[in-house]
Amino acid sequence: MERATRRLTFRATVAARSRLMVLSLLAGLLVLSAGAQALAQELDTLEAGKLNVAFNGDMPMTSLADGQMIGSDGKMIAAIAETLGLEIVPQQMDWAAAIESTTSGRVDLMLGAMGWTAERSEVMLLTDPIYYFGTLLAQKTENNYSTFADMEGKRVGTVTGFTLVPELKEVPGIGEVGLYDTSDGVMRDLVAGRLDMAILDPPLVALAIKEHPEWALHQVALEPDPAFPIMSTKYNVIMGIRKDATALHDAVNAEIANLWATCTNQALMAEYGVTDASFFVPPDPNPRLGVDRDEGWESPTLGADCDMNAEGVATPAA
Repeated sequence: MERATRRLTFRATVAARSRLMVLSLLAGLLVLSAGAQALAQELDTLEAGKLNVAFNGDMPMTSLADGQMIGSDGKMIAAIAETLGLEIVPQQMDWAAAIESTTSGRVDLMLGAMGWTAERSEVMLLTDPIYYFGTLLAQKTENNYSTFADMEGKRVGTVTGFTLVPELKEVPGIGEVGLYDTSDGVMRDLVAGRLDMAILDPPLVALAIKEHPEWALHQVALEPDPAFPIMSTKYNVIMGIRKDATALHDAVNAEIANLWATCTNQALMAEYGVTDASFFVPPDPNPRLGVDRDEGWESPTLGADCDMNAEGVATPAA
């Protein structure tokens, strides 16, 4: 009888402790949820608790699948929004419309291999970079165009609204500048031979080359020329935020710092076939200094535990 009583007492104690652990866990989750909700309310988004995001759907940077943002940049903002307690409201549109929607305040944020420029910093709040890249010329493998002089008499295609368009039109002797609403249109004409060169987001072209070797394309770095500073620079790839959303800008920047520290941006890029270490090395000097960043600001780089040469890296190096 005494043993039975002990067993009943023991079971009752275990059950009580289990209930206490579950209640403690639930309480902790509620605290975290309440904290996230409070933070979301402080961010002054267009809709409380929601983040309206404009993107053009060019992979491997951005797209939508089952209502969720995907792609390297898409997954970065998805992770940031989750941490900030915000629900993403995705709005897919062409690039020029995304810029106009952000500058006019109809969306909170835009992204997708978006390059920093001083002009954009005047009409939007531009985040810290999530990665970097320079100008590459996509072309048939039978060619090796690499200079501005090589554009003489050639047909060069790019997307309306890209920062380099004004400079591209000024290249001496350039045959024709083809402006397209989408990157798909540029790629179709490049593959078909209706363009000699294309200037697109390097990750997009890298993925196309990987998936379609039969297209016989490659990318060649454009040799810098001081006469064309925008096309000769290495871009800070950023996110654009509506001009009055200072709290949102600061919160997103804090999470971008965490992406770099934990190698998360590197892992997400590798997930989509972008493994070149140059995407994580900033321009020196960074053109943002003295424009929308103080002179003492330092360009973000990968955390000390990240493997700069890892292909398909998914976690910080051991």
